[in-house]
Amino acid sequence: MICNNIGVNSKNHITFSGHDVCELAKKYGTPLYIYDEQRVRENCRIYKDAMDKYFPSALPCFASKAAAFKRIYEIMKEEGMGIDVVSIGEIYTAMKAGMPLDNAYFHSNNKTDEDVAFAIENGVGYFVVDNAEELFAIERICEKACKRQKVLLRLTPGIDTHTYEAVNTGKVDSKFGSAIETGQAEEITKLALSMNTIDLKGFHCHIGSQVFDSDTFLRGSEIMLDFIALIKTKYSYEAEELSLGGGYGVKYVESDPEIDIAENIKQVSEYIKSYCDKVGLNVPKLLMEPGRSIVADAGMTVYSVGTIKEIPGYKNYISVDGGMTDNIRYALYGSEYTLFVANKAADEANFTADVVGRCCESDDIIQPKVTLPKPERNDIIAVCTTGAYNYSMASNYNRICRPAVVFVSGDRDYLAVKRETLDDLVANDI
Repeated sequence: MICNNIGVNSKNHITFSGHDVCELAKKYGTPLYIYDEQRVRENCRIYKDAMDKYFPSALPCFASKAAAFKRIYEIMKEEGMGIDVVSIGEIYTAMKAGMPLDNAYFHSNNKTDEDVAFAIENGVGYFVVDNAEELFAIERICEKACKRQKVLLRLTPGIDTHTYEAVNTGKVDSKFGSAIETGQAEEITKLALSMNTIDLKGFHCHIGSQVFDSDTFLRGSEIMLDFIALIKTKYSYEAEELSLGGGYGVKYVESDPEIDIAENIKQVSEYIKSYCDKVGLNVPKLLMEPGRSIVADAGMTVYSVGTIKEIPGYKNYISVDGGMTDNIRYALYGSEYTLFVANKAADEANFTADVVGRCCESDDIIQPKVTLPKPERNDIIAVCTTGAYNYSMASNYNRICRPAVVFVSGDRDYLAVKRETLDDLVANDI
């Protein structure tokens, strides 16, 4: 199996963390997001334990954009994680879940004055500042509120991660951050140091997503530490914190590599300590922002099969009762997934088809050219590793209601997010 929390029971049904997904589909309806609570917690602890062990000071911050709803923030609070938030909607949801905001890091390349004021008023610990305009907005609003705000400056180190172009965020020409190569990073640092209401704590970079080894983090940390050393020499300011951004990649299909996250964090630690010694720096507090690798393999989506269309000499289609409204990642990135017919788990896979959604859109594809046991109407399709960027990117395109979110934990299952209703769809219409 693609992940060790997936199995097959005596009914020939797929199980997820020991729970029969067909029974969950029957109980809660489809489409349905299912989360394995214990796996979320285990993934948090891998980062937290390794970072506590290998760095003198460190904090993993859950990247909220991967999956933002109240139950996730409750778990992050219980596991001692910080959070990376990118909107006041994520901040508000975290607040409603009782998540402390002192270790919340507020990202975004375009924070409005409303965003800045809301975050300052509600005590968000850190702003990850993208540009000079944002610094001026923070300064202006802090002066009115008689407050001082901790910030990290987001820099672009100019690294290619050899990953999806759409999720490569560390290049010089990225929409995010200030480029070191062009001198803009130094200019914004000078500006931040000159402001009375800005408490510059350090620097941030985010190089990309789906990184399967430490090479990217090592190259990124070297460039960032060289910059920190330069700023120390020229401005007598030494950064206290350094964020290397996102976490490691996850296994979506069998061909994806396995990764030992703790061992990779150890490698990064050894490299940073050695490099700091080389350039005369104290080892800064190290931050990482794992999102995908916290929740992706803790999630599964299940659908009911509708139409099976066979076009002789061409191709076949399996249509399900969800689609790009609950999983847009194939349409965006061509993302690969592992799929099962959940009620025919061990049957012979002898039918090749595109698994597609119900939306009126040609690109509404869950996964093309999948070979499965031939399904029938009302069979259950399980799509693995959907805990990240599926619920959070869900939409009401075609006026389709968004699915429910259910958690499994030990012997119990419970609802975390209710299924939207038709009344919900028109609740804001006037």
